[in-house]
Amino acid sequence: MAISTLDELARFVRASVDRQPITDMHTHLYSPNMRDERGQGLLLWGVDALLTYHYLVAEVMRWSDVAPETFFGWPVEQQSALIWQKLFVEHSPVSEAERGVLTSFKALGLNLASRDLPAYRAAFAGVSPEAQVQRALQLANIAHVVMTNDPFDDAERPFWLNGGTIQPEFHAALRIDPLLRGWAEAWPRLQGWGYQVDADLGGNSVAEVQRFLREWAARTNPLYLAVSLPPDFTWPDGVDASDPRASITVASRMLAECILPVCRAVDIPFAMMIGSERAVNPGLRLAGDALGRSQLAFVARLAREFPGNRFFVTVLSRENQHELIVLGRKFRNLMVFGCWWFMNNPVIIEDMTRMRMEMLGTSFIPQHSDARVLEQVIYKWTHSRGIIAKVLIDKYADVMATGWQLEPTEIERDIADLLHDNFWRFCKRTPGV
Repeated sequence: MAISTLDELARFVRASVDRQPITDMHTHLYSPNMRDERGQGLLLWGVDALLTYHYLVAEVMRWSDVAPETFFGWPVEQQSALIWQKLFVEHSPVSEAERGVLTSFKALGLNLASRDLPAYRAAFAGVSPEAQVQRALQLANIAHVVMTNDPFDDAERPFWLNGGTIQPEFHAALRIDPLLRGWAEAWPRLQGWGYQVDADLGGNSVAEVQRFLREWAARTNPLYLAVSLPPDFTWPDGVDASDPRASITVASRMLAECILPVCRAVDIPFAMMIGSERAVNPGLRLAGDALGRSQLAFVARLAREFPGNRFFVTVLSRENQHELIVLGRKFRNLMVFGCWWFMNNPVIIEDMTRMRMEMLGTSFIPQHSDARVLEQVIYKWTHSRGIIAKVLIDKYADVMATGWQLEPTEIERDIADLLHDNFWRFCKRTPGV
């Protein structure tokens, strides 16, 4: 039976969004069984990891006179104690990252009225990472988590080389930033691993980089390849107008001759996250990165000139969002996704989701958590579900005002597309149980 009133619509949409299991298509989490060679788990989780997240590090530096180098020399418990005191006790926790900690603590059953940091830590004494993963995914109603897996990461690399397998809820995504953003450092490492490459991408370099990517695709079974790109990235770059191939850069060749052919060969998308400006303030480490506005004409060139490839794309600058959505209308091999990093604030999430829905219907992926700490999936999806539901209610109300009848099953279909199915359809994969 069709939905007949706006109150009925609002209740049904909120309930449907809340009960829809999610595929979180981009995180920095790890399967809880992944460990480095010393046996140290790679997954970040727990109270101190939440409080020392780099968003909060950046914020505490605005209230504290502790030098960054001093702060990073402290034990993690001392770092989190400073953050708790400055951001939650001495000042009200109104920023999104601060509120997120409170949302996660509340969902995990902690007594926020006590403001007792040692008690919060004690609540998870003896809890295993495996148990915490199951609890966090259940609270966030997440069915699938896509990791970020870097073959150049010395902590993670041995796990895969030793034939490690991951828990079924977790899926790999192969992150290849060094090939496009750090070739000067990457090629000697590849040489050391037995690949015949050189600084100019000459000789057998193209075939050898392709071999490297194919081997790691076979080893990790990634759902996509991914890279974070700086604001000034373009393709092709360094072209001499009198000889279009004469001075093309290694990065442009790497993309066209190595990365995209392998993506086609193994039939996986290439994800571009565009606009990250690294180390604006190096002393803050991860907290010192920023953003810049990008020129997105190269995205259209790639989508047009490589129609056999599929591209996930998100951008970091608010000023680039409208342009990206327009490109999404023009190329069906381009999937707009997520509210990345500095875009993950409620005012921007709502604005972006409305704009995307008004121009793309439901043919996009509205959010990903980008979580680096396990419990962040709780707050990021709790907050985002509410915003996505709000936008859907308004858009469905507009549709009802025309006289169009909305069936509950159609609304559930749309919500499943947005939060789960669009990702798997674009990857041409069927999710595991």
